[in-house]
Amino acid sequence: MNNSEASRIKIVGASGRLIAGAAFFLLLLLAPAGCGYHVAGKANALPPSIRTIAVPTFTNVTIYFKAEQKLTRALLTELISRTKYRVVSSPEGADAVISGRVNNIVATPVIFDSSGRATTFLITIAISVSMTDPSKKTVYYENKNFNFRDQYEISGDPSQFFQEDTAALDRLSRQFAQTLVSAILENF
Repeated sequence: MNNSEASRIKIVGASGRLIAGAAFFLLLLLAPAGCGYHVAGKANALPPSIRTIAVPTFTNVTIYFKAEQKLTRALLTELISRTKYRVVSSPEGADAVISGRVNNIVATPVIFDSSGRATTFLITIAISVSMTDPSKKTVYYENKNFNFRDQYEISGDPSQFFQEDTAALDRLSRQFAQTLVSAILENF
């Protein structure tokens, strides 16, 4: 064997190891795809027998006017936009029912100006929610202490005053609906 044949064998051996290493690396990257992993938000842990979900208006035991309507409306919108289920407001004939109760809404001052006036508030909402099958008495999902928080500011200028807690409650309603639908679909 001459020097040119020996150098060709070394080059082929090195490139063969490089190809084998690349194939092994590619195998490591693709292995999780077959192991039950999925993109978040795409799973559905509910039984295939569920075709219709009822969402009656939540109960509100707080002093916040129409908070239950905002939360229910946000949940309806989220279910309609993210799932294939038929969504209705009446439990009659539904395969599953999502029930909720607004237990508490508290606005707490967290930042004060130099005169001692509150300028930023933290609004916290506590909700009990469950998804059940009314005919089989099966509970698909339940969380008795669903908590969400958001901050809002109050203008120091009285001529610029805007009731910001309503907008904060709207944001919390959307956050609640997105989180609840994900939790129900992915069985968390």
